[in-house]
Amino acid sequence: MSGKVVFKPYDPDQATFLPYSLEELVPLGHPVRIVKQVVDQVDVKPINRKYKGGGASSFHPRLMLKLLVYGYLSNTYSSRKLEEQAQQNIHFMWLLGMKKPDHNTINRFRSHKLSGVLKEIFSQIVLLLNQEGIVSLKEAVFTDGTKIESAANRYSFVWGKSIKTNKEKIKSQLDELWQYAQGIAAEELKDTSPLTFEEINPEKVKQTVARIDAALDDKPQVSKKVKQKLNYAKKNWPENLERYQQQEEILQERNSYSKTDPDATFMRMKEDHMLNGQLKPAYNLQISTQEQFILNYSLHQSSTDYQTLAPHLDQYEALYAQKPEAVVADAGYGSDENYEMLKEKCIEAYIKYNTFDKEQKEGIKPFSNDHLYYNEQGNFLVCPIGQRMTHIGDHQRKTKTGYMQTVSAYQAQNCQGCPMRGVCHKAKDNRIVEVNHKLRRYKQQAKQRLNTQQGIKYRKQRPVDVEPVFAHIKANRGFKRFLLKGISKAEVEVGLLSIAHNLKKWKA
Repeated sequence: MSGKVVFKPYDPDQATFLPYSLEELVPLGHPVRIVKQVVDQVDVKPINRKYKGGGASSFHPRLMLKLLVYGYLSNTYSSRKLEEQAQQNIHFMWLLGMKKPDHNTINRFRSHKLSGVLKEIFSQIVLLLNQEGIVSLKEAVFTDGTKIESAANRYSFVWGKSIKTNKEKIKSQLDELWQYAQGIAAEELKDTSPLTFEEINPEKVKQTVARIDAALDDKPQVSKKVKQKLNYAKKNWPENLERYQQQEEILQERNSYSKTDPDATFMRMKEDHMLNGQLKPAYNLQISTQEQFILNYSLHQSSTDYQTLAPHLDQYEALYAQKPEAVVADAGYGSDENYEMLKEKCIEAYIKYNTFDKEQKEGIKPFSNDHLYYNEQGNFLVCPIGQRMTHIGDHQRKTKTGYMQTVSAYQAQNCQGCPMRGVCHKAKDNRIVEVNHKLRRYKQQAKQRLNTQQGIKYRKQRPVDVEPVFAHIKANRGFKRFLLKGISKAEVEVGLLSIAHNLKKWKA
């Protein structure tokens, strides 16, 4: 026989003798206490300088910073949801001392007051970690990048190639109209200086179309199609060219941007488990970690990682007035430009190049350029059967960052009748190869360094140090898309994420 069911007393209308204290409701060791403890230690003068005197009183920047840091630590990013939490959540109420900033105040503080200064706050927290011996700013750092989608409209793209194509079409059609006018109105245009359309601008196009129109005005043989094209040119070409000029100023060296967030570049996002990518407006986030703590972060408009390493390390030096002893990174950073930059900074480069992993498994392919023996004194290569390949010239090429590479060309003397020709090369004439000797030397040095005991240790450590940080941000924190538009505002969000990540890990 079962006993009588007993329920615990429950009377929601019963008043307590003394009201509850928020202090009693927040457990010791709770993350919100860590946020308060650490933010109370940092110097917020950089934020204070953003405030102008006069007017109504403002919420203290330390209070607002605590609100945002704890918000990002608890996966609450929206200013409206943060406003709601400040009014309803016990932990937020305790942290803010029952103050209740509204969403506009929160958003203004995040967008304007923290822009350009949050990194100083972030670095202070990293220095606290350094003081406690949790991280070392002098030791090796592990660097990697990921793409995070912008808040921009995904279909508001402007492509550099399209602008170039459209400008070429205008040049070509303008030249056709000019040649046509010369053919039937040569007398009217005889005093006009010859025109070239290599470089066109809105004013030049406007004047040229006006001349053609005036010359053909009284010519009965002018077809209706030509008149229509002239009318279209007058109405649209100068205006279109002016728009293209403005778009090119925004693009600079990029190949695309978003109309609703001009700072964002369209990048291929690897989103599903098969790594099938879609082009979306995004920023390239770079971080350097140690023991899974973020020591430095930077946001870039370039989708390729190798272009980001130099400015990323410059920011590290600016923050801490020192350099790490080594940088460990994957093959996306392995360029002669980066190897040279690290050598000049006296930083050890434990950075793979693009074929390193394949070479580790399969070795260097017998007939590849890297396998060919190079005689530095005589400046010649030796082909697989021992034939000398003569130096036939050098040429230079510039990277997108302005770095000059020197490439040397070598040609075999006689490939006719060679038994290895089919596997060596398929060109009709004697084989020609191009070699970047500087990159070749750096790759050999990198290979030796990566295969030392220290190099093997770093190679094993890199995937478990830096990559889980991105997994934590995107999967655990659910942060896959920025809320704010513009690179400076997006960088504030990265800073808040980085501070929240470090505090959570520090006191976990």
